[in-house]
Amino acid sequence: MTRRIAFIIPSLDRAGAERQLALLASHLPRDQFASHVITLTRGGPYEADLQTAGVPVTHVGKRGKLDWAAYGRLRSALKEIQPSLVHTWLFAANCYGRWAAHRLGIHPLIASERCVDQWKSFRHLWIDRFLARLTDAIVVNSPGVRDFYIGQGIDPAKFVVIPNAVIPAADPPGTIGREEACRRLGVPPHSRIIMAVGRLWPQKRHKDLIWVGQTLARAIDHVVLVIIGDGPQRDTLRRHRDGIADPSRVLLVGERTDVPQLLPHAELFWNASSFEGQSNAILEAMAAGVPVVATDIPGTRDLVVHEQTGFLFPVGDVGMLSKFSHRLLTDANLRREMGERARGRVETEFTLEQMVGKHVELYQRLLGGVIGD
Repeated sequence: MTRRIAFIIPSLDRAGAERQLALLASHLPRDQFASHVITLTRGGPYEADLQTAGVPVTHVGKRGKLDWAAYGRLRSALKEIQPSLVHTWLFAANCYGRWAAHRLGIHPLIASERCVDQWKSFRHLWIDRFLARLTDAIVVNSPGVRDFYIGQGIDPAKFVVIPNAVIPAADPPGTIGREEACRRLGVPPHSRIIMAVGRLWPQKRHKDLIWVGQTLARAIDHVVLVIIGDGPQRDTLRRHRDGIADPSRVLLVGERTDVPQLLPHAELFWNASSFEGQSNAILEAMAAGVPVVATDIPGTRDLVVHEQTGFLFPVGDVGMLSKFSHRLLTDANLRREMGERARGRVETEFTLEQMVGKHVELYQRLLGGVIGD
């Protein structure tokens, strides 16, 4: 007998938690589980992946922070699906989803926390603590996220650490040559590309990257910083870039769907975030064999091994970011060695099989044993 799993998440936008949910829901063993995804607000790019995998998606259409009509539609969707287990992701879905499932008597009930959420106020954290008492398990993607929430007063016994997974690009790096990669990005074919991928908002500290990017572009021939992503800071960052840097050497190229094909042609990957959970972008860079220079924060330090697969620097320390990057750009052997170690680390510790398998073990334990024939 298969068991229905209802996954609830705010949207299916192109972001880290949404990516991991889509991978999990699409790859759970079909002889044991039937996945159904519910979004609170809207769909997004990952809905196509779910549809290809035969996973049904229901949109609740929530508007605003408090939408009782949407809550009612969520309850109706859960009644129709009749799941054996509900697994919620991110704050809004953790709130709406856990309360609706609990009131309907649906257990086991699992929540997912994906980030060291420093943005949360006392009110948000009070809600988290209250709902944690109704929750059978809380999945986190790194020890740093677990420790953050334990520090907020949530029972340590609730947490299960399951690292993110990354799938290497379906096409080998050689499928897109360097000239083609540079053509797509609009840079000269001899460019030495530094890449950063992430939502354009304050947490990611893109101004630090732009400052160091323009400095290195002046110091080392052909260096180009390419920032991939979109978000509320797009116009602000563009004005900042135009004020201090050559726009041809520091590019803001928006959202792209071909990042896995472009990554192998980067010489470095940067992440300057002030907080993270476990960065999918960093994992994908490591899988592509690109050394990473990133901030020394919970979550990231679980991925990047300092001086082995890349370098870690204190948040806001643009001097150290510049120093480590200059060292890598001027030492091809070091870049190659670090990139190879990064790829090996991903291939052994952050596989799809491991991520799905650990969720299956958790679901089986909470549902009372092995499921299926």
